[in-house]
Amino acid sequence: MKFLIDRCAGRTLADWLRAAGHEVVESQEWGEDPGDTEILRRAAADQRVLVTMDKDFGSLVFMQRERHSGLIRLPDVPVRLRIDLVRQILEDHGQDLENGAIVTARGSRIRVSWTWRRAEA
Repeated sequence: MKFLIDRCAGRTLADWLRAAGHEVVESQEWGEDPGDTEILRRAAADQRVLVTMDKDFGSLVFMQRERHSGLIRLPDVPVRLRIDLVRQILEDHGQDLENGAIVTARGSRIRVSWTWRRAEA
């Protein structure tokens, strides 16, 4: 699976995804932060699932109807829990993500949502 890791989600998670065989780009590699809208657009253009801690992406996809290629939202998830949580999300909802789902994890609750503005391959 292809991922774009937002700088707030961390290098440790990016490194773990790479070690698990996924293709990973980190937004911090671009230097200055281009802003949430541009990050989401780049992820969609490259058909990458965006992984972020930032709550603003929910507003972009649900309220502003920005296109995306799947999204993992981890608001308020501590660093020590991110890898285990993403592992669980990929095991349980990997196919959903490949089909453009938005997966939000809050505590032990994982919610899968869909929007009509999914970027097409």
